[in-house]
Amino acid sequence: MKAGIHPNYQQAKVICVCGNTFFTGSTLPEIRVEVCSNCHPFYTGQHKLITNIKGQVDKFMKAQETAKVKKAEIAKTIEARSAKVQKTQTEKPTLKELLIQSRKVRS
Repeated sequence: MKAGIHPNYQQAKVICVCGNTFFTGSTLPEIRVEVCSNCHPFYTGQHKLITNIKGQVDKFMKAQETAKVKKAEIAKTIEARSAKVQKTQTEKPTLKELLIQSRKVRS
């Protein structure tokens, strides 16, 4: 091993948000963490609801409601267009009717 190129490996104090502290080896003198084995749901058996997830679920549900509204609007638009097309098609004479009218005019 070359001398003078490696970081100083020392005992580091780990401090968790829950208040738990313990020591481990690191190149840093102090490490701050959000979750440790004392408060992690896997180790404690308790489920914690993360506020971020609640916001994501609310955002998803809002998007679903918006999609339903837009789908209903599109369905109304399609119905209106098809009714308009049917109305214009029923007002126009068919080719058969036009041919009969042209024969009557010739005679």
